[in-house]
Amino acid sequence: MLLGGTSNMGGSKVSAVATNTEDADLHASSDEYARRFSDDAGQWMLSVQEQMTLSLLDHDAVTILDVGGGHGQIAVPLMNAHRNVTVLGSAPACAQRLDPFIQNGVISFKVGNLIEIPFADKSFDTVVCFRLLSHCTQWRQLIREMCRVARRSVILDYPVWTSVNCLSPLLFKLKKNLEGNTRTFTLFSNSEVKREFRKSGFNSATIKKQFFLPMALHRALKSSAHSKQMEGLCRSLGLTHLFGSPVIAKMTRSE
Repeated sequence: MLLGGTSNMGGSKVSAVATNTEDADLHASSDEYARRFSDDAGQWMLSVQEQMTLSLLDHDAVTILDVGGGHGQIAVPLMNAHRNVTVLGSAPACAQRLDPFIQNGVISFKVGNLIEIPFADKSFDTVVCFRLLSHCTQWRQLIREMCRVARRSVILDYPVWTSVNCLSPLLFKLKKNLEGNTRTFTLFSNSEVKREFRKSGFNSATIKKQFFLPMALHRALKSSAHSKQMEGLCRSLGLTHLFGSPVIAKMTRSE
């Protein structure tokens, strides 16, 4: 069941959203946000995210719900991997960057409350969620809802305290000067995230860590070659294994 009526956006019909919804995905779905990843370093960071995500995806997971994925960072690679992808956004505007794929019928887009997901229990093989948890004030409710509609697994990313991100409150002003459109975000421990998933019957977790150095530093360097070299050294020294962030976690439903 969808919330509200319908609205035309770029010639495609998407469902209009009800009031009082979680809209933390609006900024990440904008062109302004996409420009943060438009250069050489940004594309490299997205490639790391894509490779790790696809490596966690079950080969027979066909139906995928991407919660808050209007940015297209995961929906498009999943589409290219021949998965049946539905993106859930909080408003019709969140479909803007996906509109060519929606028009071609290769990605579906639905509007609804991200913390009251408008689909039945176990509607999708896998639910994915990127660039959202750390900006969602009701993140526990978000996790419960993703678990409810996931038949097998949930794959998501989040920043952790056990990383250089622990300095982010002190360095926020510097980060904002470097990036311009940065936002505050919540840091997590793996244990607290796993605990929330266990409450919904997801007891198996696989964790992959993306970077040791801050993503803001890689954006400032604007060089994938230098970033690859530095991150490769950090990974070989075991620093990424110990202190890497953000993590990409796959939570699997217990049989």
